[in-house]
Amino acid sequence: MKKFFPVYVRVPIIFFIVFALMEYFIDSGDRPAFIKYPMVAVFLFVFLFILIAIEITLSAVNRIMYQLMSPEEKAKLEYENSLSLTESTWYKDLMHKLTKTQPIEKEGDLLMDHDYDGIKELDNNLPPWWVYLFYICIVFGVIYFARYEVFGGDDQEMELKKEMAQAKIDVDEYLKTAPDLMDEKTVVLLTDPESLAAGKEIFTTNCAACHRADAGGQIGPNLTDNHWILGGGIKNLFHTITNGGRDGKGMIAWKGTLKPKEIQKVASYILSLQGSNPKDPKEAEGEIWVDESAPTKDTTASTAKDSTEVKK
Repeated sequence: MKKFFPVYVRVPIIFFIVFALMEYFIDSGDRPAFIKYPMVAVFLFVFLFILIAIEITLSAVNRIMYQLMSPEEKAKLEYENSLSLTESTWYKDLMHKLTKTQPIEKEGDLLMDHDYDGIKELDNNLPPWWVYLFYICIVFGVIYFARYEVFGGDDQEMELKKEMAQAKIDVDEYLKTAPDLMDEKTVVLLTDPESLAAGKEIFTTNCAACHRADAGGQIGPNLTDNHWILGGGIKNLFHTITNGGRDGKGMIAWKGTLKPKEIQKVASYILSLQGSNPKDPKEAEGEIWVDESAPTKDTTASTAKDSTEVKK
């Protein structure tokens, strides 16, 4: 057997089988396991060292055993090593167990009465490998039928639908905490001083030339009143800054210059300037924008009244 798989073939095959199994079963994300986990690399190195040591030891033992053999035993060993794969004893034994074929000398006992144009039929048994495979298929068929037809297991189409639904949930959850993948649907208003300070710096660098440093408006519109050309609020403003204003005469799209997180900060800073009343503001443009999701005064009053009544 070793003749057909010499040491320089056995060692790499065994090593890479172990390596592949570790990479498959160890969850290391998008990085190889032996890089993410140094202990895996140490284990692989030690395993390779031990594997080579075993091969060297076995080779030395075989040489010693060969020297201790009698001339007849050496001749027998050399004869076995000279045989090809199909002539080797272990191969013949394996094929006999798999096929249960009879020697050619006994074919006369297996002849059947069928004879057509000199073609005769032998009454051989089915090969064991075929019989076992047939039984396995029957067992598999019974389990498959019970799993999907009796107990209502999910078929491939249902599994795909569930996986797609779960994937959508996972993506939505990821987008909530992934600033560089933020869009107008997931953006939220920032109110902390650090974010507003960063937004002010971005505004001063990129926006003040058209909107003035106090956002009172110059080439661009006044950003401190409640009039908006393309809609107010954090989501509309994020969309406008990202994709640009009106075609031909509006603001350029900043998505190629600013990251989504930076756009969120500058949009939040702009909204913090609402009602700041800068000196000599530009005349209002657009329409008054009202946040439809915000509670109205009537609703607020009604809620307060109901709350008072409950307290009484």
